Amino acid sequence: MKVHEGRLKAAFDSGVFILKLFGDVRLTLCATLDNQAQMLADTPGLRAVMIDLRDTTNVDSTALGFLAKVAMALRGRLEQPPTIVADNPDIKRMLEVMGFASFFTLVEQPIVEIEELEELPELQADEEGMRKRILEAHRILMHMNEHNREEFQPLVEMLESQRTSDHQA
Repeated sequence: MKVHEGRLKAAFDSGVFILKLFGDVRLTLCATLDNQAQMLADTPGLRAVMIDLRDTTNVDSTALGFLAKVAMALRGRLEQPPTIVADNPDIKRMLEVMGFASFFTLVEQPIVEIEELEELPELQADEEGMRKRILEAHRILMHMNEHNREEFQPLVEMLESQRTSDHQA
């Protein structure tokens, strides 16, 4: 199968929000993922959230940061943590190493299949907006566990120093 650009689809039915990721999901989708995280935090009647990664070939760290933001935004609002469905061994291993099991329920198959998913339009972000989102995503990941803190500290420091030098220029 050819690796293709990432896409997002979503559905909201009977209090259950489903977000399905397709292909190679990268930072270009971070504005869309950020928007979804913010909307979910304010969605009335939300009872459960499922993120389906079965058709995903890759998820970069920025996109993972915004998936983590979904869990943080919903903490204490739902009876159970959000669910991530992943059957790809590499993606499952990455989720486990990055500490997602502490914030999500990780499963290989969903309880219910929803066929009626709508394509989410990709929101555009300018260079500064993209940099801010990359920084936010990696800060979120750093707070998940020590491994992530060590892994992403250099990137966060570099992005923060760029911001400082941009403001001084």
